[in-house]
Amino acid sequence: MKQPIRIDFVSDVACPWCAVGLSSLQLALSRLGDTVDAEIVMHPFELNPQMVEEGEDLVEHIAKKYGRTPQQVSEAQAALRQRGADVGFTFGTRTRIYNTFDAHRLIHWAGMKGKQLQLKQALLQAYHGEGKPTSDHDVLVEAAESVGLDGAEARAVLDGGDYANEVRVEEEQYQAMGIHSVPSIIFNNRYLLTGAQPADVFEKTIQQVLAEG
Repeated sequence: MKQPIRIDFVSDVACPWCAVGLSSLQLALSRLGDTVDAEIVMHPFELNPQMVEEGEDLVEHIAKKYGRTPQQVSEAQAALRQRGADVGFTFGTRTRIYNTFDAHRLIHWAGMKGKQLQLKQALLQAYHGEGKPTSDHDVLVEAAESVGLDGAEARAVLDGGDYANEVRVEEEQYQAMGIHSVPSIIFNNRYLLTGAQPADVFEKTIQQVLAEG
């Protein structure tokens, strides 16, 4: 008999470790197979809420924000590619960082259509795998259509500014809870894991949560 578990996944499309973390979580769930009935709910977080629409150069942005050298950025990207490969996520070449607020609005809408997780995965692939700008409405609509959502409806959501307040309220809610880095993963509203944990850590955590009821 499957045991239900709710998993709240707080993340940003622009966060490469969120791509790794989500793939790692899903690998853990696949290992658990028919023993778990997981409901994964996405929640918004913006690493760069003030990012301009045209984005910024990746290396320059990281140097400015974190004080890292181009060599350090290159080494970190190599580590990311390996971690991604370990859990089935393929990183491509990406040279810019983009604003993700509209992506979060569309993910919120997709949740009302039962396609939230699928759209989040498509956007992570578009951004980190293909280097596409997540501030571009054409890119967002394309991702929506790729998971079976209505493209015209998606564009209407984006053009109309729908769900902006809902996204901001959620962001503020999780920040008020003390979440200031992503990914942050909450199990059954009680247990918190942060960071792109290995699949075996997620697997053991889920087993522990279910055992404790």
